[in-house]
Amino acid sequence: MDLGLKGKVAVVTASSRGLGRAVAMELAAEGARLAICSRDAERIRTTAEELKRTYGAEVLHDACDVTSQADVDRFAKRVLDHYGTAHVLFTNSNGPPAGALKDFGPGDFRGALESNLMSAVSLVYAFLPAMQAQRWGRIIASTSITVRQPSPTLVLSNVSRVGVIALVKSLAQEVAAFNITANAVAPGYIMTDRVESLFGERAKKENISFDKVRGEMEKNIPLGRIGEPREFGALVAFLASERAGYINGETILIDGGLYKGLM
Repeated sequence: MDLGLKGKVAVVTASSRGLGRAVAMELAAEGARLAICSRDAERIRTTAEELKRTYGAEVLHDACDVTSQADVDRFAKRVLDHYGTAHVLFTNSNGPPAGALKDFGPGDFRGALESNLMSAVSLVYAFLPAMQAQRWGRIIASTSITVRQPSPTLVLSNVSRVGVIALVKSLAQEVAAFNITANAVAPGYIMTDRVESLFGERAKKENISFDKVRGEMEKNIPLGRIGEPREFGALVAFLASERAGYINGETILIDGGLYKGLM
């Protein structure tokens, strides 16, 4: 299937590893021109080189902390100076640490909000004008299954990510007249470094093996397995495409059936 992304400029943040990297790979495979960033300058350079080598993609890479307004503004200026526009924006950032309310204080919640919510807000303000000017765009925000099914051990994620859904819903109403869509993707357990870390922390806390933790989780997932990053990347690539032009304001779960609710 031709997704119509060849030549489109796609901005993918926090893309040196994990879900962001998977998204960058899928978009590169579809022929998009990429602007990628990460806080780790060496990792993002390595990712850019791999994208060029594997897919022959045009890639602009930069070190950028998306919680810093100055960094976001500088990165956006560099992208827009280089490409002249942006068609796709995938907002992504590091997930907050695991824990319950008793494990954190107000400052931790402020940090999580800066990382998960305010970074998305800053990125939208930086790239939306270019999409409006060309009257075409795709805004896709990475969230978590916790926006539908809060976890008792991920309280920072529970609180900080729901605002992103409200942002997406608001954008979907406001920018649709410019042929711009806004959607969120909410992954369950996808085998990334973060999920491995969460499993490892639980294994250590409960004095059980990593494999046992993983096995117990897989029993709760109807498909019986943890998701693969490329599956997440493929969903985002579809939402970024011409084929997804009538999907707007949605939060799409990718969790193997883990979420049991109706809505």
